[in-house]
Amino acid sequence: MTSASTGTKVRQWLMTGVSYMIPFVAAGGILIAIGFLLGAIGFGTDGIHAYDAEKMQIAGDYDVLNIGYWAFVIFWFGKAAFAFFVPVLAAYIAYAIADRPGLVPGFVAGALATGLDGNPLGTGTGFLGAILGGFIAGGVALWISRWSVPNWIRPVMPVVVIPLLGSLITGLAMVLVLKAPVSALINGLTSWLNGLSGGALAVLGLILGLMMAFDMGGPVNKVAYTFAVTGLASAGAAASATEFQIMAIVMAAGMTPPLGLALATTLRKKAFSESEQENGKAAWLLGASFISEGAIPFAAADPARVIPSIMIGSGVTGAIVALFGNELRAPHGGIFVFPLVSDWFTYVLAIAIGTVVTALLVLVAKGIGNKANA
Repeated sequence: MTSASTGTKVRQWLMTGVSYMIPFVAAGGILIAIGFLLGAIGFGTDGIHAYDAEKMQIAGDYDVLNIGYWAFVIFWFGKAAFAFFVPVLAAYIAYAIADRPGLVPGFVAGALATGLDGNPLGTGTGFLGAILGGFIAGGVALWISRWSVPNWIRPVMPVVVIPLLGSLITGLAMVLVLKAPVSALINGLTSWLNGLSGGALAVLGLILGLMMAFDMGGPVNKVAYTFAVTGLASAGAAASATEFQIMAIVMAAGMTPPLGLALATTLRKKAFSESEQENGKAAWLLGASFISEGAIPFAAADPARVIPSIMIGSGVTGAIVALFGNELRAPHGGIFVFPLVSDWFTYVLAIAIGTVVTALLVLVAKGIGNKANA
């Protein structure tokens, strides 16, 4: 196996885990955000007490006429889903490597990464620990599945032996090998993020924006997105945190590429093919919904012109959001969660600026070489 094919497989395994993770992030995160929103509507606060029955003034278990009850309940529904996204990431990386026998040790790795359900052996290694643990779990499960064993034991290998031994080995690796270095790295990263402000945060916003647009839903995009979502989870119910700013940066930067290309097709139709013009109409909704993949048809047709343009536009958006200090508690939803953005007007302004920059750069690039009748 060549190094290139190994790299391709590693990327595929990682993306499998991410693809299974995202529905938990989207559903759980938006439910949590709705809980915050209802808490704010009902009590005129910032909604950060949606997790607290007493603060939401809930008298009984089924106080259905109280908006605070629904803020509390919906928040905890969201937390139930959100709590699984790191274990699911690890489990489905392992699944991609070893098929179903990798699931149990993969879930064990993910649960130990976060300390799910108050597990005292939780390592505090977060999503990075889950990724590493998922690869270990999958590798161990695949290794055990290739053992030469007597025929009488082979039927129980995938349902008993591999999950049992795989979980034991993976658990020991998480606790004894990964815990100290990875948790130290995570804690250092958290401290660094909390110390960012002003220009330093703008530089991070620029970098995250470039990453979000580089492959529009691919591995680089997902690294930036997972970084933001994991920070969102660690920030919890804090009144304000740098992690909320990073989530706002990532969502805005991810919305910009499709919106910029949609605007470009509107401003100069002749620069694009008929199919691209149709894709441009759909890109308005995709961009508004935070679906960066809406830019892929354009990038696939003309990568040399489109990809640098959308990267610059998203980088500009990310830097401006950082400078404006916008915060966001929802990990997905686009315009549908804008009510949860602090100072939504400047947030929209940042996205609009990045959208215009993207569109203008694409059109200028299209004009170079007189491509597509530009």
